[in-house]
Amino acid sequence: MTISIRSVTGYPSFNCGLKGEKMNELDGKVAVVTGSTRGIGRAIAEALLAAGATVVLSGRSHAKGQQALDEIGAGADAHFIACDAESQTDVEELIDQSVAQFGTVDILVNNAGGSDGFALVHELSDEAWNRALNWSLNSAFWATRRALPSMLANKWGRVIFISSVESKAAMTPAASHYITSKHALNGFAKAVAREYGTEGITSNAICPGAVETDMMKDAGKSAAEAMGITYQQFLDNYAKDSMIKRINTVEEVAAMALLLASPAGGGITGAMMNVDGGTSSW
Repeated sequence: MTISIRSVTGYPSFNCGLKGEKMNELDGKVAVVTGSTRGIGRAIAEALLAAGATVVLSGRSHAKGQQALDEIGAGADAHFIACDAESQTDVEELIDQSVAQFGTVDILVNNAGGSDGFALVHELSDEAWNRALNWSLNSAFWATRRALPSMLANKWGRVIFISSVESKAAMTPAASHYITSKHALNGFAKAVAREYGTEGITSNAICPGAVETDMMKDAGKSAAEAMGITYQQFLDNYAKDSMIKRINTVEEVAAMALLLASPAGGGITGAMMNVDGGTSSW
């Protein structure tokens, strides 16, 4: 039968499950979602909560973290730990505090990431390049390395990386630092899958198309300016290149993350799962 998972305020119900699975199939699981006070990370956090998991949200701002908890209204099932994803110390403490408080980390969603300082390669600064690598790639490495011992002890784990359609298609000029860091993230996801596949741990990357989050509004405007087009043209280009002729939604990305985190996703590992409206050809 198909399992209907209860909805959380602001997001629709998701259907995901196997015959014989209980209603809240992630009961007893602890998930950490980086960069999750809003946007894609927030939607994923809410989907995991709806499936019964205890979820640790994270982000730089205490105020935004508290606002997210208030809006979600999940009580003791949702927690916030402040974390700057560009800081190795912060990322490692995020995992350590989660394990100390809840005893384990079963599901890790490496959602934090991004870039700024958009420019063509010959004009791209060291600062923009290094920040993109720390924000998207190194933060995921630090968190995954720290969470894996807990998963190994449990012989069960789910590691999910939020990559991008740009990691495959390289559609946007003046974004080489973003494209490169996300492409590397795909490789890291495969490497983790290869090393830990026999230990009950899966590792996958989700490659969303354009999703108009708050971060997209900020970074997209900068990228559009570097390309010499308007922000609306920037979004329209993504929609035009897709088969569905629209940009994607946070709920669509969250539905894929929920599948990968669930028992139903146990046979999926080392994959790059597109949620891009058919934009990428592979």
